Amino acid sequence: MMEVAYVCEWEKRPKSNHYPSIPLVCAWSCRNLVAFTTDLKNEEDEKEVSHMVHIIDTEHPWDVYSINSGHGEVISCLEWDQSGSRLLSADGDGQIKCWAMADHLVNSWESSLGSAEDGDPIIALSWLHNGVKLALHVEMSGSTNFGEKFSRVKFSPSLTLFGGKPMEGWLAVTVSGLVTVSLLKPNGQLLTASESLCRLRGRVALADIAFTGGGNIVVAATDGSSSSPVQFYKVCVSVVNEKCRIDTELLPSLFMRCTTDPVRRDKYPAVTHLKFLTRENSEQVLLCASSQMGSIVECWSLRKEGLPVNNIFQHRSPVVGEKQPTILKWRILSATNDLDRVSAVALPKLPISISNTDLKVASDTKFCPGLGLALAFHDGSIQILHRLSLHTMGVFYGSSSGSSQRPGDEPAIKRQRPGGPTVHFKALQFSWTSLALAGVDNHGKLHMIRVSPSMGQMLDMNTLLRHLLFLLEYCMVTGYDWWDVLLHVQPGMVHNLVEKLHEEYMRQNQALQQVLSTRIVAVKASLCKLSSATAARACDFHAKLLLIAISSTLKSLLRPHVLNTPDKSPGDRLAEICSKNTDTDIDKVMINLKTEEFVLDGPPLQSLQQLIQWVGDFVLYLMANLPNQGSVVRPGFGFLRDGWSLGMLREMMVMIRIWGLLKPGCLPIYTATSDNQDSMSLLFRLLTKLWLCSRDEGHPQEPDEPLIDECCLLPSQLLVPSMDWLPVNDGIICKLQGKHPLRLQFGKPYSLPGLNSTAQVEVFSRSPGVQRMDHLRCLYMGVCPTEDSKACTRCGCVTMLRSPNKTNAMKQWEQRWIKNCLCGGLWRRIPSTLS
Repeated sequence: MMEVAYVCEWEKRPKSNHYPSIPLVCAWSCRNLVAFTTDLKNEEDEKEVSHMVHIIDTEHPWDVYSINSGHGEVISCLEWDQSGSRLLSADGDGQIKCWAMADHLVNSWESSLGSAEDGDPIIALSWLHNGVKLALHVEMSGSTNFGEKFSRVKFSPSLTLFGGKPMEGWLAVTVSGLVTVSLLKPNGQLLTASESLCRLRGRVALADIAFTGGGNIVVAATDGSSSSPVQFYKVCVSVVNEKCRIDTELLPSLFMRCTTDPVRRDKYPAVTHLKFLTRENSEQVLLCASSQMGSIVECWSLRKEGLPVNNIFQHRSPVVGEKQPTILKWRILSATNDLDRVSAVALPKLPISISNTDLKVASDTKFCPGLGLALAFHDGSIQILHRLSLHTMGVFYGSSSGSSQRPGDEPAIKRQRPGGPTVHFKALQFSWTSLALAGVDNHGKLHMIRVSPSMGQMLDMNTLLRHLLFLLEYCMVTGYDWWDVLLHVQPGMVHNLVEKLHEEYMRQNQALQQVLSTRIVAVKASLCKLSSATAARACDFHAKLLLIAISSTLKSLLRPHVLNTPDKSPGDRLAEICSKNTDTDIDKVMINLKTEEFVLDGPPLQSLQQLIQWVGDFVLYLMANLPNQGSVVRPGFGFLRDGWSLGMLREMMVMIRIWGLLKPGCLPIYTATSDNQDSMSLLFRLLTKLWLCSRDEGHPQEPDEPLIDECCLLPSQLLVPSMDWLPVNDGIICKLQGKHPLRLQFGKPYSLPGLNSTAQVEVFSRSPGVQRMDHLRCLYMGVCPTEDSKACTRCGCVTMLRSPNKTNAMKQWEQRWIKNCLCGGLWRRIPSTLS
């Protein structure tokens, strides 16, 4: 139900067993970046403390980027923005800093913005809402339409610019009861304002921030005493005459029920945790009151109730259309029994609806992700509780035992508690699909914990696959990273998941298919890497991503000959003519095109020769390997039945042939055994014959014997290149198939051989003397590259950090991938020895 996938710890220092001291906060972004804090004491001067922020991507947890934040006091809040690319940190001195990636690298961060409320500690922090809210409908998981499974909810941004564009910024609450707002103006300047939450300012020990659909902000605050009321405030932010204005209004408050219970009145004196159940729902709140011995958790809901009318007014005749007056009141939904002392709380981020109907559907379908919240205790255990009823859904008994049991089961052997302080979690965060928990313990170790989608229920394989497929589709639609879903995919599931994902994708309308066309290929590639049987298909999917990118880039260079452009672009006309013309002679196909639309200047064509060369080499490799597809599936096999991709290759061959007439230097270079060999014409003829066999996806035909015989002769006519497929990914996901947790160390790469290196596919092997490849620019970097490089966190694609190109055409190609890889993954800097 809950298992530790890996634990990453700090290296012990030689002078003493020194770990970074107790961490305080942890945050998990939608791009699978985890940030957490530690305080590091100077060994020579213990009074000097560095407040560190550590950022990792979950696929390479050892590659930690540690920032000496420059905060003067302990960091109290960390908050990612909605895109997962910027991080806010706030401390006990009122300082707020905004961190962003330097050069779009996940292991290089810098702070350029910030605000301050000097001497006033920050206790709650949030980015302003951008108005984007998606609802996930569990009851529609069987639907074929993505629009019915995931719908956009009408939700207003916290603040809008001209034209309705959401304004960026953040909001913080301080200990003295002040709310401070910082707005990012389009010109890069920061607009800051502060206002008291209410007229009578008082100490605020805990606070949380939520948003309403109307664009307002709700702040919950308490002074830390369970006998005091939990106050709620509505905050409205506006910009008037280039100045930020904040208006606050008092909302209904509540007293915790445990303080009204005579038995528990003095048992839990302090409120230790205060959280809205979700950021977009200000009407449900979770409260935890604690003592040194234990805790109790309560869940409250804001409801509209009718206001009873005095008897004097009962008998008067009602006015037509008059409604009974109503009032908003907090009502308790549920409460736990006495618990052990709670050390951390994590709330799910999956936006499932939690009405009674939806909860019944979730129960019937046994879909549990997003239903539970996590409580960490001082004895090292974690409990998953239902977010509304607060009944126990699962228990994790600490990483020392590495086991989890169902609620109600007793441990067979009672664990012996050590004499010293128990290792327990000080910070806990759910992933964005609620299938994983990241916890940081009091020794600064990072624990990655799998959370089963069934929460211990016995599920048949089809139901489990349907749940994982539903979450993969959700990640595809939202653009969130799907790494935590892969934690639960076993090698035997990969083929079925890929096939079902493709079937669901093909049922969507044409417009949505076009939007998701590259994202689904990236998801399939990630899945195929998890099994040795499908590892070669992962290469095909990455090659397809590169093929799509090169095709769209080359077609974008085409311009219509006359200004009054027709409905179709030159690229669309090229695709239409090539699909209708089945001639195997490339020159006859070329005659039907308006060649004036293909006229380009020489320099752009010459600068793109390396991409054109890759297309030519790829076609030659595919055709030469057509007869070799035996029992071992080789890279390239997936293209032999993919009529759409083969058609795209035909289009590019025609385009390149026309450009070769204008600039012969841009043509792909082949090493032929005969001087009068027309290599492009030969390859186009063979490619067209193969395309004719597979263009009807419903009824593909086997290649005939003459075609296979001609392909068998290719290696004797042309020198077949050895394609440099993507390297074996050095990430952790392929090594987490077993049940035993991996022990990792920050700063030391994990060197256990990956799954792919044992696969019987010789193309994955890398000998020490082989040339290293820049996979984006299609350039060789030498055997021992000296250039600084970056690698994709998801697929392992390697490219140089600095561009060697001077021409605009190639710079435009590089600019497309400056933020993200072809597969959508983030970049991380790697030493030149690893590239």
